[in-house]
Amino acid sequence: MFVDSHCHLELEDFDIDRDEIVFQAKNEGLKYILTVGTEKRYFDKVLEIIYKYDFIFGAIGVHPHSSVHWKELSLNEMEELVSHKKIVAYGEIGLDFYKNYSPPSVQKEAFFSQLEFAKAQGKPVIVHTRSSASETIDIIDAAFKGGKGGVIHCFSYGKEEAKRFLDRGFYISIPGIVTYRKNGSLVDVVRYVPLNRLLVETDAPFLTPSPKKGKRNLPYYVKYTLEKVAQIKRISVLDMSQVVLNNFRNLFLKEIET
Repeated sequence: MFVDSHCHLELEDFDIDRDEIVFQAKNEGLKYILTVGTEKRYFDKVLEIIYKYDFIFGAIGVHPHSSVHWKELSLNEMEELVSHKKIVAYGEIGLDFYKNYSPPSVQKEAFFSQLEFAKAQGKPVIVHTRSSASETIDIIDAAFKGGKGGVIHCFSYGKEEAKRFLDRGFYISIPGIVTYRKNGSLVDVVRYVPLNRLLVETDAPFLTPSPKKGKRNLPYYVKYTLEKVAQIKRISVLDMSQVVLNNFRNLFLKEIET
């Protein structure tokens, strides 16, 4: 039973064949999918998807690339969105100083505000952080202490940064990049992170794992990432899939399944 802990089924990339992709994911053994809306224009589509398919859950939040639009959302709008039972996390939010599609100062303000909001709503957070580890940690410390925890999505740092996020109660999510040839630092991170704090993801339609590289990424391609992580951890794919399933439930579904 596989889990894709982060993808974007709401994007236009899946408008033509979304039903077929979801049906195939189910047949390939996916137990859960988490689809993550990153802009206001996708939030309604996330809701539509998660209530159409029983094994798909959702998250919503304003991505750092779109931080300039954060203040366009009213508090009432956001509270109504996250009140849905199948919206199990807030995100993805964070900082991206690699591309800086929004000014860094605006990103920081939006990230801080959204962490405070997620904490108040009792939601775990999905954090996007690129070329901004120290700043991300500083803002988490300032705005999210005592929050419900969360995950560092598509982890792109080394062991030192992994430790700092782990120390703050976060999970580390491994993308399909781990299957690429030049992936040494990420392999080291997988070896370092305890099993009970690992997740795997596709980030579909992006970051397709190497067996399918060059094609659109799909949720059930998470099995290639899981297989690689299991190989690195030197355990069976079956055991690794159970580990990820348990971690996903602990982070996102504990309140729903109890």
